[in-house]
Amino acid sequence: MSAPDAAADSAVAGRASDERLRRWRLVLGGGPADGTGRALTGTDAAMDDALSALYGAGDGKERRAGRRSAGLEGSAPSVARWLGDIRTYFPSSVVQVMQRDAIDRLGLSTLLLEPEMLEAVEADVHLAGTLLSLDKAMPETTKETARMVVRKVVEDLEKRLATCTRATLTGALDRSARTSRPRYRDIDWDRTIRANLANYLPEHGTVVPERLIGHGRASRSLKKDVVLCIDQSGSMAASVVHAAVFGAVLASMRSIETRLVVFDTAVVDLTDRLDDPVDVLFGTRLGGGTDINRALAYCQSQITRPADTVVVLISDLYEGGIRDEMLKRVASMKASGVQFVALLALSDEGAPAYDHDHAAALAALGAPAFACTPDLFPEVMAAAIEKRPLPVPAGI
Repeated sequence: MSAPDAAADSAVAGRASDERLRRWRLVLGGGPADGTGRALTGTDAAMDDALSALYGAGDGKERRAGRRSAGLEGSAPSVARWLGDIRTYFPSSVVQVMQRDAIDRLGLSTLLLEPEMLEAVEADVHLAGTLLSLDKAMPETTKETARMVVRKVVEDLEKRLATCTRATLTGALDRSARTSRPRYRDIDWDRTIRANLANYLPEHGTVVPERLIGHGRASRSLKKDVVLCIDQSGSMAASVVHAAVFGAVLASMRSIETRLVVFDTAVVDLTDRLDDPVDVLFGTRLGGGTDINRALAYCQSQITRPADTVVVLISDLYEGGIRDEMLKRVASMKASGVQFVALLALSDEGAPAYDHDHAAALAALGAPAFACTPDLFPEVMAAAIEKRPLPVPAGI
């Protein structure tokens, strides 16, 4: 290797080492214990201040001496500045995590009751859930701003999820509606030929169609009823937001009759608000107790076509009502032909704390309870509509 090449390689290695030290310094927060010996300046120093305000401990003197310290102090002006700083220095996904940590670690929920604070935050599902839990304490001057924040979250989710959901469920409805005795004009020749390839007669150059497959006519008549039964206890906030969006998407499909029910110890039917998921969300009351049996009793009373009905229970299964009655009700619905789906959560975070005994009891009834991401939900619904095994994630 020539001397210029060796020098170039040495310079590259030096830059890589310096970048590693910089990153470790930002992670460790400075002070003699971090071991990097790396000083921060400019943008790096500003990023470190933003991290220190949330994840540090101590007072301002410690921060200036190079040791990370907390500095939000719960005041609206300092929090507003901090929110602006993190949006400047970090990507949106990181900003959302830091906002969530600030609310949880530093108790900043009450500051979200101020309109100027809401205008500064990065809207996401968890922020929407926090605002819904604060709704009853929210002054009138803040409510309109809060609705705007929640509406932005809902619109972003609809853009991400609606098209895939409609396409997946339309396909499932068509497949569930196909008949093996179609009229001639309703024969789906492409699928009929593929289903009968084993009956190909080479001497005649033709396929004998022993089984005819007809086109589904899901768009011409009502084919499925879907009941979304949603636990609105505080731990289910993100699930409630996603369920409201999916409820609105399902309600927009002519071939699906959708009912949306939320519950704690009381049961509220929000079906008449499904054209606007924001109205659904502000009709919920996050927090409180749980009576799953009462909620399922109401849902069961609304079922008129059990063989064509899918009931989706979204709950952590901590039952405050009558456990045995709840399980008998699920068994009764399944025996009548209802497709019963139990989701521990409908969010990207996986399963929250949940009642393992109740989950096992439901699984014994043929209704495995599992956490479901928003991206998987259309496939879960498609499987339920077609009455095939649910795509339960591995490890359940």
